Amino acid sequence: MQFRKGTRKTIYAWAFYDWANSAYALVISTAIFPIYYESVTSNNGDSVHFLGTDFHNTTLYTYSLSISFLIIAFLSPILSGIADYMGNKKRFMQFFCYLGSFSVMSLYFFTGIETLWIGLLFTILASIGFWGSLVFYNAFLPEVAFPKQQDRVSALGFMLGYFGSVFLLLFNLTMVLNPQWYGITDPTLPSRISFLSVGIWWFGFSQYTFSVLPNNIYNNKKPKRDVFFNGFKALKKVYGDLAFYPQLRRFLIGFFLYSIGVQTTILLSTVYGKKELGLETANLIITILVVQIVGIFGAYIFSRISERFGNLIALKLTVIIWMVASFGAFLLEKTDPNVYTKFYMLGGVLGLVLGAIQSLSRSTYSKLLPEETLNHATYFSFFDVTEKISIVFGTFIFGLAVAITDSMKMSILVLSIFFFAGFIVLNLMKKTKYVQ
Repeated sequence: MQFRKGTRKTIYAWAFYDWANSAYALVISTAIFPIYYESVTSNNGDSVHFLGTDFHNTTLYTYSLSISFLIIAFLSPILSGIADYMGNKKRFMQFFCYLGSFSVMSLYFFTGIETLWIGLLFTILASIGFWGSLVFYNAFLPEVAFPKQQDRVSALGFMLGYFGSVFLLLFNLTMVLNPQWYGITDPTLPSRISFLSVGIWWFGFSQYTFSVLPNNIYNNKKPKRDVFFNGFKALKKVYGDLAFYPQLRRFLIGFFLYSIGVQTTILLSTVYGKKELGLETANLIITILVVQIVGIFGAYIFSRISERFGNLIALKLTVIIWMVASFGAFLLEKTDPNVYTKFYMLGGVLGLVLGAIQSLSRSTYSKLLPEETLNHATYFSFFDVTEKISIVFGTFIFGLAVAITDSMKMSILVLSIFFFAGFIVLNLMKKTKYVQ
């Protein structure tokens, strides 16, 4: 079947991968797994013994996330350079998709503190699989859609992701909160079945995307024996080219700064709500559902704002909202009688800009790429590495602050400062042909 750029079939096949993988982002990264991890590792005053050392359980979790993102930050430039040189992005995307989905399924065997190593190992591998596949998924965007389509197409992916992940989370929620409906008596089993279902969902629905996207869109690119070293050469060339694209370079700096806040918040918001504010599991998951449902409309609304007023205005608006919401979370107190209501409200505000800031970041970067380049995966590896290093930085700071202060309050305050810094850098950007 001939591949045709910009067609409805091509666009929906690409965007459907968000439907497949977003269940991981919601259930594993944000909702059920962090809560499950905290519950099974909190029996000894939040202290866990691992590899001969005692850790605060939250600190150990954040460090494991940092390790996974550090590995991806190292691997993705090499792999994407190779993929661009060989023209086989889909094969790499499939590899990481399958690594992630089968690692998530393996979390089923994380039954308690005695199998902590399983939980941490497959958390790291699942994270590598998820984010590794997104390097190549994002790199397909300029190849499946024309520049004028990319805001809407990027937003479509996030909207489909929200719909799909909410459906699966609602099913998992019934098991976690009402295990007796399913005849389940083991308190760990509902969460572990949820992990299994996410892996199956991710693997199964990704097959539609893989059936449509081509493996080699540029048929003139043929593998060579020295392909590994050519991957390094391609990466070095792109790094040098950034000196000639100041707008692209400024965007990456701003993106790095505000991504520290965005991604760390996504990964650790439920841990913050449970431990710092004392919220119940049901309330946390309800908040996450609010975030997801509002996020569907947020991604759509901000794609229209971008079309009307330009990418930079829309993107700066989302950063401002994130900054205010982050500071609002810092002000919340466990003793506040309205803490549940205020947490729900914060969830609604973040939902409005959660998908929007990620969608706009992806499409803005895509529009800033040099028009003459065919090395989309290599360029998107810079985008990906920037994000991963920001997550390494953010999660490490978060975990270190918890270890030092035994509180997450200061970590949340620091995140709002990074949002402000990112906003300042975005203000230094000038309009371009496609980014207004």
